[in-house]
Amino acid sequence: MASSRVDMTKSPPKALTFDVFGTVVNWRKTVTETLVSSAQAKVDSSSRSAELPPQIRRRVAELTPESWGEFAQQWRNTYKTFVRGYDPDTDAWRDVDAHHLLSLQQLLRQWGLEGLYAESEVEDLSKVWHVLEPWPDAASGLQRLGRRFITSTLSNGNQSLLKDLDEHGKLAFRMLQSSADFKAYKPHPTVYLGAARAMRVQPGEIAMVAAHLNDLKAAREQGFRTIFVERPAEEEWSPGQEEYEDAKTWVDMWVSESENGFEEVARRFGLD
Repeated sequence: MASSRVDMTKSPPKALTFDVFGTVVNWRKTVTETLVSSAQAKVDSSSRSAELPPQIRRRVAELTPESWGEFAQQWRNTYKTFVRGYDPDTDAWRDVDAHHLLSLQQLLRQWGLEGLYAESEVEDLSKVWHVLEPWPDAASGLQRLGRRFITSTLSNGNQSLLKDLDEHGKLAFRMLQSSADFKAYKPHPTVYLGAARAMRVQPGEIAMVAAHLNDLKAAREQGFRTIFVERPAEEEWSPGQEEYEDAKTWVDMWVSESENGFEEVARRFGLD
């Protein structure tokens, strides 16, 4: 059940749970750069290029970095559709790694790029989500926050993916929690309530940290506190839109894009 807005600097939570994609890590930069470099490497290698059909070579030559950025966004959008449409009561379980592979295969076909990569190479490329670079403030901010709070992921990414991101980014989370632990996906209530039980704290003693207001709204409906950390191009609701303006009345802590993310959260909690 949602509760009223509070000043968390005066009544701090015991634990912080973090969305990961877009909030902790800059998925757009890493995925786009990897798509560009991987395709270019295939074309630049004389032995591999000779094996590519001419239409594939022409298609790759047509694509700009901006085109690959759109490809990355479409890949991300398939993930959003997948997790929001998943019904734990009726749907067979599929983890995010499996989704990323299937959706990448589909996008390569749709973009006229089927045949650019061998099957094993497509699988390797789909694992780019395991090595996303964190935002510049993420590792240092998380390490500061971890001195006072239980810090945990609460992500739709599967456990192996989260472990790899934690190690790759030196994030030092005290716990790694995945929606897969509860066989559901955010924003399903099972995920938030399951995390609270696993952490052995009440929902009202946890603050959800995310760059997505719909995630925070779902967490708040289960009793969580809320910390909104703005990240470039992550929020779907726009200023002036009813949902966005309403969020200003219930988000407990709002960190703007210019305020240095998790470092600012730590500062507000007195962790200088």
